[in-house]
Amino acid sequence: MTDGTKGSTSRAASALSRIPLYNRFRDQAGVWETLRASWLWIFLAVLLLAVGWMLVKPAPPGKVVIATGSKDGAYHWFAQQYAQSFKDNGLALDVRETQGSIENYRLLSEPTDGKSDAEVVSVAIVQSGTAPPGDHSDLRSIASLYLEPVWIFHRGDPVTTLPQLAGKRLAAGPEGSGTRSIVERLLAANTLPWTSDPKATASGTTPIRFDPRSGRAAADALKAGELDAIALVLSPRHPLIAELLHEPGVRLMSFEHHEAYARVFPFLSDVKLPRGTIDLARNLPSEDVYLLAPAANLVCREDLHPSIVILLLKAATRAHERGDLLSRAGELPSTRFVEFPVDTSAAEYFRSGPPFLQRYLPFWAAALVDRMKILLLPLLTLILPLARIAPPLMVWRIRSRIYRWYRVLREIDRRLRLEVTGEAASTAAALDPRRFDDDIATLVEMEKELSEEKVPLSYMQEFYNLRLHTDFLLRKLEDRVGRQGGIDMNWGGMPPD
Repeated sequence: MTDGTKGSTSRAASALSRIPLYNRFRDQAGVWETLRASWLWIFLAVLLLAVGWMLVKPAPPGKVVIATGSKDGAYHWFAQQYAQSFKDNGLALDVRETQGSIENYRLLSEPTDGKSDAEVVSVAIVQSGTAPPGDHSDLRSIASLYLEPVWIFHRGDPVTTLPQLAGKRLAAGPEGSGTRSIVERLLAANTLPWTSDPKATASGTTPIRFDPRSGRAAADALKAGELDAIALVLSPRHPLIAELLHEPGVRLMSFEHHEAYARVFPFLSDVKLPRGTIDLARNLPSEDVYLLAPAANLVCREDLHPSIVILLLKAATRAHERGDLLSRAGELPSTRFVEFPVDTSAAEYFRSGPPFLQRYLPFWAAALVDRMKILLLPLLTLILPLARIAPPLMVWRIRSRIYRWYRVLREIDRRLRLEVTGEAASTAAALDPRRFDDDIATLVEMEKELSEEKVPLSYMQEFYNLRLHTDFLLRKLEDRVGRQGGIDMNWGGMPPD
């Protein structure tokens, strides 16, 4: 191509670029070309969004039911503290009173078909070692909360092994209770028989005779000599413990094989109660005592929402991390002394602490972001083509607004040209003076709209060209109908220079 040809081509392209209609078609072609190049990305992103939406985790339930124990028991009292933590985070924890661990397991195993969250027991506080026989594959351990020793108080000579209780009257609570369940497992490990028949004859070779009394009733019967021994599962700070240690003729059993029991039963901890721990002034107990301690466990259904698990753990940590007479600060809650597989979210909590989002965001915000994070990839995929499309779309939209007014100018100019050249003889409507009055009114209204229109600075040249062309055509119309003047170009109320 010669230099002359190149110059002609360049001048032609430059001339075309000054034609608004040509620029309009060029802009529209660029938009459609960008759309065609990006449609596959958009389709894939929308598909990923749809799949991601189906995989989004459900929102945490607004209400959770926890089974505890008697209203005056420790389980119920601690659950009330958890409930306050839930309330502070905008959720409700319904604390349900029960008969104890055995009933709690039954409630956790009930079918949920057709029941709302407010009707289903999703989590419970239970005593470790009390799970009834059967399939518990649908249960998960969240944490062990604190230790509850097995206290065996007896009359007579010192007792250090369970076989020494053969033939004795032992109160360990009603059949099916948590305390009774623990004691039966300990007796079975020693191949000791037992019976619930109160008429069985006392003998060193006869079974241990269980009495259904528990708590205060059992303690009073022991002090009155109606029983030979009682088994209690209580906190060291419970008033009954200090009361029985003060009672003349009543002794506390120290387990001789405490370490062996802890190895055989992983849900048990062997703990040492140093002398004077219960009452320093009276030096009670008067010597070191070795006890076996099951743990209060937080157990849930396997489908409990992960955010609820974390919220329970945060509440439990605040309630129990300070320690007590049997555990040091920070030892509990933990995943020790549990009976079921540890919930995945709970295991991660104990490894790494609370999730990152819940450390810095309110619970509701952290739960929402956690649910939506699976949509981040398709959203990022969608943003890429949209970012490519947005600029040409913006150009096309702004110029289309300008070209809309140019169509009005072109139609008015066509009628005026027909009248001037005399070509409107066959188009009487074009010669109607009232028609020009209407056109003038249209241009005046158009100028008013333009004065109120907001246009980006990069398009002000085209905008001002439109203003000038509008004023130019308006002057021609006014001159044609014998009027003078034009439009005040200082729109917006600004005085002329």
